[in-house]
Amino acid sequence: MAEFTAPPSIDPQAAHAWQRRAPAHSPWLHEEVGRRMQERLQWIVQKPESWCSWEPVYGGLEAHQQVAERYPAADIHIVESRPAHAALLRSQLDKPWWALSRWRQAKLHWGLPAPGSVQMLWANMALHQHPNPQKLLQTWHQSLAVNGFVMFSCFGPDTLKELRAAYASQGWPAASHEFTDMHDWGDMLVQAGFAEPVMDMERISLSYSGAAQLRAELRELGRNLHPARFGGLRGRQWRDQLDALLTAKLANAQEQGRLVLSFEIIYGHAFKPTPRMKVQGESSISVQDMQQMLRQGRPGGA
Repeated sequence: MAEFTAPPSIDPQAAHAWQRRAPAHSPWLHEEVGRRMQERLQWIVQKPESWCSWEPVYGGLEAHQQVAERYPAADIHIVESRPAHAALLRSQLDKPWWALSRWRQAKLHWGLPAPGSVQMLWANMALHQHPNPQKLLQTWHQSLAVNGFVMFSCFGPDTLKELRAAYASQGWPAASHEFTDMHDWGDMLVQAGFAEPVMDMERISLSYSGAAQLRAELRELGRNLHPARFGGLRGRQWRDQLDALLTAKLANAQEQGRLVLSFEIIYGHAFKPTPRMKVQGESSISVQDMQQMLRQGRPGGA
């Protein structure tokens, strides 16, 4: 099995800069993916008593609320590393209409949950722009209790394939960094300590009335983090050239000439298994995991 470190096609500095500057609202596509992902929870028998919502503002606040309404009695740990996003969410929670929401019945906790303290970690559209996804998976694994599970989604390798082909036709640098294949995500989950990973994907095609609308949506969804991307800013003349290229290459006759762009969505789900205790040599196990082993049996399954 291959060893995974930081993705070779992601510039860590650019990724950290984007994490700081991501817009403080939920992109439409993230909400739609989150809605589809939360529907998959109906197949999971285990009902968490406590769960973690990872970056819910950018991941999709409506999707977050749908999950919270599915588990109205469960405590919620909210992780928001971006100050602007945390401030927005806190301001939303202060509004009277939020007070009527069913998910306010649960106890809210802010910040990373204690090791082994949550039964579910929900992360919508976060992994594909992280500079070190393997490390992030390990953080999620540490937060989960034994038999807890992670639910996540991210972009797959066919995302923006039309845009990348258009750039390549001009000999331009890559239009985006590379997106990881779902089989590699499965391997990384196992390396991070998870068990029984279940991966699947679907393709979504979005159409746009013109290049300006397409560019506006892409600005919400992320940035080109490829180390070999265009350097510096480009001017109006290049933007006009880009718009002409997009109009020529992405127009679809079956969509009445609208510009069509593909997105591959990967969904992942895996459990944190009971740690295996080795008799040979010295072995160690965390207090939290030991408590879970003593108190919990495997509740149901996926």
